[in-house]
Amino acid sequence: MSFLIDTHCHLNYEYDGGKGPAELVKDCAENQVNYLITIATEESNFKTVQEISERFPNVFHTIGVHPHEASLVNPEVLKTMRPFLEHPKCVAVGEIGLDYYYEHSDRKKQQEECWSQMELAMDAKKPLVIHSRDGEEDLLPLLTRYVKGMPTGASPGVIHCFTGTENFARACLDLGFYISLSGIFTFKNTESLRQMIKGFPLNRLLVETDAPFLAPVPMRGKKCEPFMVKHTALKLAEVLGMNFDDLADATTANAVRCFGLKLI
Repeated sequence: MSFLIDTHCHLNYEYDGGKGPAELVKDCAENQVNYLITIATEESNFKTVQEISERFPNVFHTIGVHPHEASLVNPEVLKTMRPFLEHPKCVAVGEIGLDYYYEHSDRKKQQEECWSQMELAMDAKKPLVIHSRDGEEDLLPLLTRYVKGMPTGASPGVIHCFTGTENFARACLDLGFYISLSGIFTFKNTESLRQMIKGFPLNRLLVETDAPFLAPVPMRGKKCEPFMVKHTALKLAEVLGMNFDDLADATTANAVRCFGLKLI
């Protein structure tokens, strides 16, 4: 049977009803979501996401500091990251990037620490999970520089929860990045995004929830859970004129390539 991978969720966050990782993973299994990648966002949750990943054979994790927390990054934090990146279930460096919409950290500091973590990714030979919001002009040169430092043929990573411009997306695709779609893809006001995605190669598309955020239609108003990635995948299949199983097979194969996943 075909199945999905939620390529970006936060299993360490709070969920409705006090649901913990075990319940979230169980609900996924009942909705054809067989694997998940839980994402670190700051030093304080490196150990937690790693421990969650270790508890479940079908959960992987990433290690990184979100641009919102860039002001907290220093050489000691970067030193702390290194051994975490060596864990066999750590599949990427992220979520890192630039966020000029909220600007919780200074733009210059965001750029500096984004690059610092990219350097760690190059050393560890790990792909990136990129957060991009209103900073494409500054982010693209960093991504280009990073790709030049990676081994030929290696997956550079993914632009997660993509909602950016078509020019940026195509530049990232040219660099080898994957494009991941969240519940935003299903929203009523994102028809332009759906039309844009029609022109992108199927073999570079991923699906995610970013749970507990961005619940997809028809789950709006609820706290997002990883099993809900199925609704985003159903919408993507509809937009691309595909049946669900074929879409699930394609996005799963893409996730395996993007992150070098070893499925059980």
